[in-house]
Amino acid sequence: MTFKVFIDGRHGTTGLKIDERLAGRQDIEILTIPEDKRKDTAVKAEFINAADVVFLCLPDAASRESVALLAPDNTRTRFLDASTAHRTHPDWVYGLPELHGQRGRIRSSQRVAVPGCHASGFILLVQPLVAAGLIPADFPFNTYSVTGYSGGGKEMIASYETDPSLPDSMLSPRFYALGLAHKHLPEMQAICGLQYKPLFTPIVGNFAQGMLVSVPLQSRVLPGKPTAATLHAKLAEYYDNETFVRVMPLGGGETLDAGFLPATTCNGTNRAELFVFGNAEHILLSARFDNLGKGASGAAIQCMNIMLGLDESTSLSA
Repeated sequence: MTFKVFIDGRHGTTGLKIDERLAGRQDIEILTIPEDKRKDTAVKAEFINAADVVFLCLPDAASRESVALLAPDNTRTRFLDASTAHRTHPDWVYGLPELHGQRGRIRSSQRVAVPGCHASGFILLVQPLVAAGLIPADFPFNTYSVTGYSGGGKEMIASYETDPSLPDSMLSPRFYALGLAHKHLPEMQAICGLQYKPLFTPIVGNFAQGMLVSVPLQSRVLPGKPTAATLHAKLAEYYDNETFVRVMPLGGGETLDAGFLPATTCNGTNRAELFVFGNAEHILLSARFDNLGKGASGAAIQCMNIMLGLDESTSLSA
């Protein structure tokens, strides 16, 4: 069987990666809107309603406008929204299959919101521990993320790649979103069931792609003072037998690079690696993945495969 797929926003970073990952699949027909009709609302509506699956790789407002073009009686076309527009909307399912019970919800839904890249790492680390009662829902979480510049879209990519001689300020890692109101915070809070938003400080580096999301904890302020080994064991149990989420050995072991944890190891895959480091006082949770893979296009295709009843690893590598 061949499924018709329309990528709305095909020329953006995520859209291009989805197109690239679907290329050559015999079970997928990509519907391509003529270049001179891309902004014609009536034509776009025709393509949306002709598709089995629509990927929305657009700004939030544009995503909402595209969803509104679905015919009222159309219960066949299914949406996968890569924007932040619907990630906490009650009528949309959050597209992180590895969370318990979520795979079935994705399979039966007509509207799935693809998680944000930073949020994916935080939620994979934190949600199972909060759900198990190892960390309370009112805990004052801090989290930081080191990411490649591709996550910033075409404008940021151009700022790093157009001029071969970058200023010193861009050679250094740079904090951003310093208003402390990053757009991924609402989904971090909602999906993990937290009473308060975490304090989140993202950092962009002078490399194209790859991501490390880390959550520092102090054992003495956690109920029961759980050890790093306790948290590691819970994560390993939770993600046992998952194809795309791997809990690495406690402390990293031989998976580290001479004691370092690079952000780029999972690039080109849909794999997320979870790490737990710690001593008697402090614990560090870290998630490593490709911000353009499990953090964007890979996650979207994984959800599409589930929604269509296909092997969810089709066209994805672990």
